Amino acid sequence: MLLIITASNGKNLDLAQHLASLAAPTIERTQLLDLTELDLPLYTPQAQAEGMPPALGPLAKLFLEANAFLICAPEYNGSIPPSLTNAIAWLSVGCDDFREVFNTKQAAIATHSGGGGSKLLVALRLMLSHLGCNVIGRELLTTSNRPLNDASALAILEQLAGA
Repeated sequence: MLLIITASNGKNLDLAQHLASLAAPTIERTQLLDLTELDLPLYTPQAQAEGMPPALGPLAKLFLEANAFLICAPEYNGSIPPSLTNAIAWLSVGCDDFREVFNTKQAAIATHSGGGGSKLLVALRLMLSHLGCNVIGRELLTTSNRPLNDASALAILEQLAGA
């Protein structure tokens, strides 16, 4: 299964929905996940001590079932948006073997950015690689002046379909 993850309910959600529609004809199982809809509290050691939030179980199941990830996230203050960082923090402490969630899975990264987006792409590539994902070399960067190139998107989806 290809899990398309968005960490914003704005332009990056639009991008994720478009990528899901491009994937549908060729990738049998595609799931779209909007992290902004999850009811995950802010991860802190104190929150962890209070117990795992109910939303974590279904989130972990989606990540474990996925063969590949396509993450669409905006650049927040030159880095990764809080909704994505928080979800990954909870996954890393809430799974029996958090490496199983990410290790050796194909990942692609995309952004629609009002401010450039390149810092997000670098930070996200670094984080996903650290977690054990095989981040493909191509990435998607769109802006209001630089629309998505569907041919590039399809090439990335083709790589992920092989996962």
